[in-house]
Amino acid sequence: MAACGRRKDAEDSILEPLCFPEQIHDGTSSPSKQWPSLELLVCLFCPESVPQVQKDVLLKHLLMEHKTVIADVKLIADLPKYLLYWKGRFLEQPVTEFCSVIKTNSTGPVEKQEDYFLLCDVLPEDRILRERLQQRRLEEVLEQQQAEREDSSFNHVCMFCSEEFTGNRATLLNHMAREHSFSIGLPDNIVYCKQFLETLQSKLDNLLCLYCEKSFRDKTTLKDHMRKKSHRRINANNHEYDRFYIINYLELGKTWEDVQSEDDRELVDDEDDDWSDWQAHPVTAVCLFCDHQSETMDQIYTHMKDTHGFDLHQLRTQLGLRFYQQVKLVNFIRRQIHQSRCYGCQEKFDSRDDAVRHIVDEGHVMMLPEVSTWNQPQYYFPTYENDALLCTLCDSGEDERDETNHCEDIPVIAEDVSNLRALKQTSVLNHLLKNRGSCS
Repeated sequence: MAACGRRKDAEDSILEPLCFPEQIHDGTSSPSKQWPSLELLVCLFCPESVPQVQKDVLLKHLLMEHKTVIADVKLIADLPKYLLYWKGRFLEQPVTEFCSVIKTNSTGPVEKQEDYFLLCDVLPEDRILRERLQQRRLEEVLEQQQAEREDSSFNHVCMFCSEEFTGNRATLLNHMAREHSFSIGLPDNIVYCKQFLETLQSKLDNLLCLYCEKSFRDKTTLKDHMRKKSHRRINANNHEYDRFYIINYLELGKTWEDVQSEDDRELVDDEDDDWSDWQAHPVTAVCLFCDHQSETMDQIYTHMKDTHGFDLHQLRTQLGLRFYQQVKLVNFIRRQIHQSRCYGCQEKFDSRDDAVRHIVDEGHVMMLPEVSTWNQPQYYFPTYENDALLCTLCDSGEDERDETNHCEDIPVIAEDVSNLRALKQTSVLNHLLKNRGSCS
């Protein structure tokens, strides 16, 4: 096998982010956000192309016609763009510059030997491409989930009682869990909810059990089966549903089962550990402008407001910032100050202290640049991985709703229960007991 590492490092280097073909937008959502995508899968070497549902046909074509194999295809987040990228690269340089060469029948006659090419993530360029495609898919899914969380035009009928629900999707999901003991998970863990419900409804319409996928002759028999067999649930091993859960997009090549098995192994490995000397350390939040730390979020917000004149709550209310927008804003400010740059006017300084002094003296503390400057997908990811400030953010308007409903959560406690005899004589329970006695 001829290893890909035989080329010079300079030839393998990627000095700038990779660029993908521009998408043509048609309607309110981009094609990449629809599932499955309508993009075609193109051959790396010839004009051949097939729909995504015929992926195996294209892979067989690459193997039989061009003697090329793509490793770990199932781990590629966006196969159409992956193929387009390498199709362009193969036009620029020979395939041997990128692929490992596998020679068959190497000990036989030369005329019977054949070279096969393996395209895999051993090549740094391929690995970076796969990671960027995964990151882009995650950003799109998070944006889609945020849109669904805020969508008030949701309209769908319950699959079990035909009651119609409008407004937020959580209303229907909570209804099915509470009234019909059918739960597909917490609303905030689900994405592409409408397609998920349509998939389940289609199975019921075709008289298929949602859990065992068995077919029945009528709806009555199907309902009795699901009730008696406790099959009013989905099968966690059915990978058809993986695309509807956020957890399956978080790590490259890992499904919820992989993540769960890792967590289980950690629990088993730590089972014999001695926790007798363990002490809890309070989570501290760090100021956006200086090294000041506080153990409570109220203290850090008060410090930033009194010391630096920065009021995050006010910005959230004025701009109507959603949760993910607040995350990006905090990460943007963190990064700008870390780079000794004023986030208001983008002026660069020699040190972070000089930048903070300029921000305060020039009154740029509450002056934000254009939204497009900081509302970028790259700021989904924290500047500091242990930034406790990100854990306290909330959606705009939650505080007002909490304050309005706060009085409903206050328990009523009797102020004077010393005169128990008088309380028993005047209690409403006496009337209920009399009525019960007269009925008997």
